Amino acid sequence: MKKILVAVVLAVAAVAVAVAQDAAQPAQGQPAAAQSAAPVIKDPAEYNAYVGAVGQKDPAAQISGLEAFLTQYPNSIMKATALSVLMGAYQQTGNQQKTLDTATKLVQADPDNVRAMALLAYFDRVRAQNGDPNAKQLLADAKKYGQMGLDALPKFAKPEGTSDADYQKLKGQMAGIFNAALGIAALQDKDYANATKDLRTAADGNPTDFSVVYPLALAYLQQTPPDSINGIWFAARASAVAPAQAQAGIEKYARSQYVKYHGGDDGWADVLSQAKANTTQPAGFAIKPAPTPAEQVHTLITSKKPEEMNFAEWQFVFTNGSKDDQDVVWNAIKGKAVQMNGTVIKATATEFDIAGSSDDIDAKKADITLTFEEKVPLKLIPKENASLDFQGEPASYTASPFMMTMEKGQLLKAAAPKKPPVHHKPAAQ
Repeated sequence: MKKILVAVVLAVAAVAVAVAQDAAQPAQGQPAAAQSAAPVIKDPAEYNAYVGAVGQKDPAAQISGLEAFLTQYPNSIMKATALSVLMGAYQQTGNQQKTLDTATKLVQADPDNVRAMALLAYFDRVRAQNGDPNAKQLLADAKKYGQMGLDALPKFAKPEGTSDADYQKLKGQMAGIFNAALGIAALQDKDYANATKDLRTAADGNPTDFSVVYPLALAYLQQTPPDSINGIWFAARASAVAPAQAQAGIEKYARSQYVKYHGGDDGWADVLSQAKANTTQPAGFAIKPAPTPAEQVHTLITSKKPEEMNFAEWQFVFTNGSKDDQDVVWNAIKGKAVQMNGTVIKATATEFDIAGSSDDIDAKKADITLTFEEKVPLKLIPKENASLDFQGEPASYTASPFMMTMEKGQLLKAAAPKKPPVHHKPAAQ
């Protein structure tokens, strides 16, 4: 779930904006420049070549004419306009590579052409997310065009014949494309602050775009410390808008992040239902975090007497509890004989190092030092890793690394061989 270039499954689609319509087709016999009071071609031959090319109704014929015009007149005053029309013609024919090649030339000729930059930022980003071998360079290019596009967008004039509403919608779509490119590049660079900022803008503008919503969830969840509330919401939202074949996997990931933060899966069904029903995060959306280890300790000591706790629970209290809660347990067990089972880590005639909790037994890590008032006979000293029944009186402890010292050690004889009890420490969140 963490490798964005291979985790996000996309089908390369058309850009959200109609970049093929970058410049209105000029009327037959009239250069676009003349219609907009822009500089007019003065050379008759160049003028006729340009008008003849842009006036073609068939995209293939238009492409042929414009390519010839640009070859013959590479420095024409109408170069940018010709490239804009050519870019649209290539897109009409479905030739993606030629469309992008032309867009690149158009940006070089007109650094403020936001539609060409939207095309380049979008397709470079999507190709990178689809696992293109040149993903690193593609994201670098997407980032470049994304920033150029945002810088140029305030200068984007309303196209002739476009309503104010459509103009604002078009600008919003292109802003989303530019922010998505910047956000994905930032995420890949582990720049989570910028990734969440840019991707959130893009996702708010297009909340059904899985290629943006899911990376936004990752950006929130992978930062340190994670922004779990926003991350879980967008992970759940991503599962709702994911391609069918990816929905189960994304939902499993979102649920795991919820359980990790909340401490259980109660309430998850409601979160998932909200994410499916709402395209935007509901106001006041919240998830109750799991109790802290200290809170868990306090709940434990208020529900269970210290002498009824197992050794691993004592260890949990002394490692995570407040001083007051530690004292409650310690005052109840200090100096009182305790009988228990453990695994021998190291043993001498006067002192045994023992693992008492199941977790430390598995890790072969001592958490008890048992001392004897008299030397243990050589024949009774157990071997390492042996199971041992013993008695001792808690005398002192250190919290980190945890170690309890028990005095007045005694070896107990078990009536029959038995497995050590399972004393796991409570799961600290």
